[in-house]
Amino acid sequence: MKSLLALLTLVALPVLAAEPTLYGRYEYIALPEIGGEVLKAKMDTGALTASLSAKDIETFTRDGDEWVRFRLATKGASNKVYEHKVARISKIKSRADEEDEDKEASEVTKRPVVDLELCLGNVKRTVEVNLTDRSSFNYPLLIGAKALREFGAAVNPARRFTADKPDC
Repeated sequence: MKSLLALLTLVALPVLAAEPTLYGRYEYIALPEIGGEVLKAKMDTGALTASLSAKDIETFTRDGDEWVRFRLATKGASNKVYEHKVARISKIKSRADEEDEDKEASEVTKRPVVDLELCLGNVKRTVEVNLTDRSSFNYPLLIGAKALREFGAAVNPARRFTADKPDC
């Protein structure tokens, strides 16, 4: 009876999730599919999706599928054109001015989303990344909550660059 009780106790124990890896507010992330570029990224728990700074963004059809071609819009980036299959098109609603009561005034922009391999520390994951011109921002890559989940990451906003340079 005692062993049956012990077995039932073991079966009833909840499965513990792995502890998340703690990263800083800013980290270096490598893009193996984009020439191995290493970018400074902002880890943003307030954003849902990841965003990569791109320019000359142009969608086209190849073999019946939607594709996108673009150039990186980062400091020191080459002029190389990259092409990726589009995973989906995201609709981003910009926040209307709080004093503006006309809710129709908020604009919706459409951004191509690609599945892109990212390397953070020694962890490599494929995540959804939308393409938009972030050249006016300090960080060309924004890592949102969905991507943070893929990496099993938690963010300590008081820390920076805890994972060192990517090693995938």
